[in-house]
Amino acid sequence: MRGSEYAQLRAFVAVVEHGSFVRAAAHLGMSASALSQTIRQLEERLEVRLLNRTTRSVSPSDAGARLLLRLQPALNEVDAALAGIAQTPGAPPSGRLRINAPRVAAVHYLAPLLGPFLNTYPGVSLDIVTDELPVDVASGGFDLGIRLGESPEDDLIAVELSGHLEMMVVASPAYLEQFGTPHTPHDLSEHQCLSFREASGGSLYPWDFERGGERLAISVNGPLEVTEPEMLTRVVLEGAGIAYLFEHQVREHITSGRLVHLLAEWTPAFPGFYLYYPKQRQTAAALQAFVDFVKKPLRPDS
Repeated sequence: MRGSEYAQLRAFVAVVEHGSFVRAAAHLGMSASALSQTIRQLEERLEVRLLNRTTRSVSPSDAGARLLLRLQPALNEVDAALAGIAQTPGAPPSGRLRINAPRVAAVHYLAPLLGPFLNTYPGVSLDIVTDELPVDVASGGFDLGIRLGESPEDDLIAVELSGHLEMMVVASPAYLEQFGTPHTPHDLSEHQCLSFREASGGSLYPWDFERGGERLAISVNGPLEVTEPEMLTRVVLEGAGIAYLFEHQVREHITSGRLVHLLAEWTPAFPGFYLYYPKQRQTAAALQAFVDFVKKPLRPDS
């Protein structure tokens, strides 16, 4: 592969990652017009349109998405190999890592690690992207991703981030005084339930329950559906309904008495958030440093 061809492929990946010629050009250190010309040359060489362009956004075409799926893992391997060669033995890790995570995981479990990590490895920069939908780490242009549960594909390695988690059904004392207390998951059908939607137009997050081997998935109704889980905490504190939230989101409010924990025997702990990254023959020093940092037994939330 000639150097110009590699540069064209790198430019294509950058545009998809940033969703913008302007942002991708700034990242690559070139002008937007020069980047646009580079992409046109690649499309002409391949005789296929790789990007759908509008005045507001840029996204891969079907052909572009297929190319990215095959291309990204290969480029990750190249980057890892080059980083391994360029890294002076004994020198501190350096480089840039892109991490994809659901917002709740980023705020509560990733954020406490960032300051200590950056202070320890000042040569490493981090790009954190929050997204509620599952993202393919490699084809999405990420070095690492965070997901619920330890069930990685064959080409991914999983590292525990949060430990086991628990969902909690909660309501304010004022709401319960006015509308009564549900005693079983089925009772929720008679209550105002506040729901989290995974993404705009996506499905509602399920309210799952389990007790003594019995498992239930309850479809709830209510006056509010949001894609921002932190909003639910505020609304449930105002007495507007019942919410189904992570324990760490409501722990302090239960302790203070502002919220009441409901149906506790129906919400056992489950595997929490894991950090995922692609298996590579040679792992970049910055990536390995971050993974090792996450594995440390004494973390900020310990």
